Amino acid sequence: MGYQPMFYSRDDRELAARAKRTIMAIRVERIRADVDAIARCTETPGHGATRPTFSRAWREALEYIALQVDAVDCEAIVDAAGNLHARPSRLGWEQRAWLCGSHIDSVPHGGDYDGVAGVAAALELLRSAHDDGAISPIELIVFAEEEGTTFGLGMIGSRAWVGELHEDRLGALRNSENQSYLDAGQPFGVEYYRLKLDRFKPNRYLGLIEVHIEQGPGMWRRDQRLAVVRAIAGRRQFRVTVVGEANHAGATSMVDRRDALAGAAAIMGSLESLARGPDDVITVGRLVNHPNAINVIPDRVEFTIDYRSSSDDVLRLGDGKIRGIVSEICSRRGLTGSIEQTEEIPARPMNAKLVSRLAVAAPGDGLPMTVSGALHDSAILAPHLPTARLFIPSRDGISHNPAEFSRVEDIAAAAQVVEGLVCRPTIEQLNGLTRNAFVQACA
Repeated sequence: MGYQPMFYSRDDRELAARAKRTIMAIRVERIRADVDAIARCTETPGHGATRPTFSRAWREALEYIALQVDAVDCEAIVDAAGNLHARPSRLGWEQRAWLCGSHIDSVPHGGDYDGVAGVAAALELLRSAHDDGAISPIELIVFAEEEGTTFGLGMIGSRAWVGELHEDRLGALRNSENQSYLDAGQPFGVEYYRLKLDRFKPNRYLGLIEVHIEQGPGMWRRDQRLAVVRAIAGRRQFRVTVVGEANHAGATSMVDRRDALAGAAAIMGSLESLARGPDDVITVGRLVNHPNAINVIPDRVEFTIDYRSSSDDVLRLGDGKIRGIVSEICSRRGLTGSIEQTEEIPARPMNAKLVSRLAVAAPGDGLPMTVSGALHDSAILAPHLPTARLFIPSRDGISHNPAEFSRVEDIAAAAQVVEGLVCRPTIEQLNGLTRNAFVQACA
């Protein structure tokens, strides 16, 4: 399948009705059924969600979603990058709409809510509009390969859709069976010769709103049910190598040692001082020690650094400080140190107007603001389209783990907030109404 646009011309009565109607009923039990059904699509039943992109489990989950949208008179298509799209048939593919969705691929033995929460919210919005007899201005999207664990690179579907990844790069990305992204995705609609034709077209969209679990403990500890993400943290990653001299652990005095591991440990301890802001984090995630023997002083250590902040200035200054720490400690200890930057992704502020509109769309005093430390497909779309995210809490902050849990009631609340925003007509649409329709909508 591919983009085969359908044209549908709505009259003023539909716009007036959209402006006037109240928020539709969001049904918690349907969201729970969606989460449970997709959770059953796993390669590791009873041991978490293992749903690699283009696997049988991933296909089963995608087929479930396609059946759900078909039941409420929506048309589903797959673009050439492997992303699933669904719109109400009466809306057509040329009308401007709001993108809403997330991903269904998972890390090995992951949780049931990561990504799935956003897909279930978008599904429920389409169903609720159908129940109400309305045409929802929403296009559900399921991005392919968000996690990055299947092909070694995250957010492939969204990156290819906006034109960041081309045929040669997609052909070089390989899964555990040595299949390229293009070859593995071919049965699912991935076609390199349609990539340009199917590329993201901003004039079709009003914005992107992604509902997602927080994947951290903050909201759960503060008992916040919803929060608006004001920015997605940027990230710089490094590979550090520290070289010393292997020697006998018993016969070499402490003053005569050139211990690569002790030097690496000193560097790691100093790095924590760089994470001073509330949105700053730094992590050493991978460490290789050589020769890794109990009675040998290590001569070579390699480790990674993952440094994140919502401020590009903080990341830039921190980059220099990281290099300074490595250089100073290695020099003082008689070691050789080298550092290589392996990735740089800038911070992505969400669209300020859309964030404000979401914050006040909720009943009561509005929603708190937060920052997403994890990267997501919305970070890829943000430079191209007004983008915002809604977070729901993760119990105890646990994610990428079978114990991952979020309340479906919170997913429903997020869907209601999204519905309250996207079903309002735009100023452009109101200006296009006839006098009578405008009076009917706005009094």
